[in-house]
Amino acid sequence: MNGGKSRAMTWRMALAGIALAIGAGAVWWMVNSPPRIDSGDPRQVALGETIYRAQCARCHGVNLEGQPDWRSPLSTGRLPAPPHDETGHTWHHPDDVLRRIVTEGPAFYATLGVKTDMPAFEGKLSDRDIAAVLAYIKSRWPPIIQERRAQTNP
Repeated sequence: MNGGKSRAMTWRMALAGIALAIGAGAVWWMVNSPPRIDSGDPRQVALGETIYRAQCARCHGVNLEGQPDWRSPLSTGRLPAPPHDETGHTWHHPDDVLRRIVTEGPAFYATLGVKTDMPAFEGKLSDRDIAAVLAYIKSRWPPIIQERRAQTNP
């Protein structure tokens, strides 16, 4: 009879340990995962617009229109800033790629063999700020683009 209680206690302790490990993993994931990019969150979009105008509009345009002839290299061999509206290719990229582009700048593009003047914003913008800028950009896309994007980037 004593052995049965001992086994039950062992099982309870094992289950408690598993629950604790799952809980710790969930907390770690929540703390270490990047902030959600939510183009439907008016506060995140408003913050993103402010940051975009201060950090991005100079090259990508106040209306996300990009620089003229953005597909052709400049005399420096670098590509101009592309548009972030529906005429560009930004909406084709999944969120994790967009985060890397903003965070790593030229280092990300170098992996593709592309030269650009895009600065790296790591250390200049927080993960929260980057998510807000991307939420703002996404909020400006027409509904059809947002629908297509939702299918490829759940």
